[in-house]
Amino acid sequence: MLPDKLSRKLGMRHFSGNMRQLTAHNKLEDFSSNDYLGFSKSQVFLDSDLPLGATGSRLLSGHSKAFGVLEKRIAQFHKSESALIFNSGYDANLGLISSVAQRGDLILYDELVHASIRDGIQLSMARSLKFRHNDMEHLKILLNKFGKGIEQEVYVITESVFSMDGNQAHLVAISQLVRQLENAYLIVDEAHALGVLGDYGEGLVQKLGLENEVFARVMTYGKALGCHGASVLGSDDLVQYLINFCRTFIYTTALAPHSLVAINSGYQHLESQHAHIAQLQKLIQQFNKLVVQNGLRLRFRESDTAIQVCIIPGNKNVRKVAGQLQHKGYDVRAILSPTVPEGQERLRLCLHSYNTMDDCERVLQIIAKSLKKK
Repeated sequence: MLPDKLSRKLGMRHFSGNMRQLTAHNKLEDFSSNDYLGFSKSQVFLDSDLPLGATGSRLLSGHSKAFGVLEKRIAQFHKSESALIFNSGYDANLGLISSVAQRGDLILYDELVHASIRDGIQLSMARSLKFRHNDMEHLKILLNKFGKGIEQEVYVITESVFSMDGNQAHLVAISQLVRQLENAYLIVDEAHALGVLGDYGEGLVQKLGLENEVFARVMTYGKALGCHGASVLGSDDLVQYLINFCRTFIYTTALAPHSLVAINSGYQHLESQHAHIAQLQKLIQQFNKLVVQNGLRLRFRESDTAIQVCIIPGNKNVRKVAGQLQHKGYDVRAILSPTVPEGQERLRLCLHSYNTMDDCERVLQIIAKSLKKK
């Protein structure tokens, strides 16, 4: 039995019609997964002698030469001094932020950052303030008012591609503001940029040539690389600090060897199979044109990434349109409040290199027809 207050919370969620449920994988045309390049469908042949698990944390029995080799490859690919592998993007954000930001430090973060970043901020015990989404003037005001003249560090945190909106952070402008303070450091979560932005899918930071402006980057492998795990990119000193003080790295079993093989395979794909990335980028451009042609420009958020968002206010309304798409064979999911603010409920469409233009056009036609009926 649950405690009464927990039962009441669960009951209210059920009564509001927003109950989350786990659903098995379906055979619909995929417009919902984060597998942007289709790498999860590729076959990785594992050595039959490969151990099933890592057996412990990397500081005990879980470390192997394979970790060092892969981390070196990741660092070289991303033009970073060093890299450290984590079990997930959530673990990476949680551990990085909670360990580097100390009591008395200041964190300024975009209001739309991922839950893992918010949780890391909460655990850090640093003072935190959010700035309005992509509002550089607001960030400048906060930096000038609260960041200047303090002895402690200031950490500015953003995603490069925002997971629920699909738009990009103004990283050039942000880095210029951060550079004005000697005690300010920029942290960028590249989860939805890896494999999507840049000629080799390097991410937005590298596409803009800002590697030396960023204190730490988080690369997540459960999205375009189609596998599991993450890494933090930064200086050698930062990696040594995390090995010694980051709780989500120290106190957890290391990734299994087959996960390392999968991550390595993902980077091999990025380096050698540019066609997947080019195809995805072309599809994104064509999709945006189709949005306009189907009269949906005012409904869709502007996005040059794999995440495309159609705003349909009201949980009931957006769930109805998602159901119609699924009935027609397209796996498009509704994002409901309270996951997003009330009135900002949406369809979140994820584009993939293997989606066809015909399917994209059909999806948009169904959405347009459904909205006209309202």
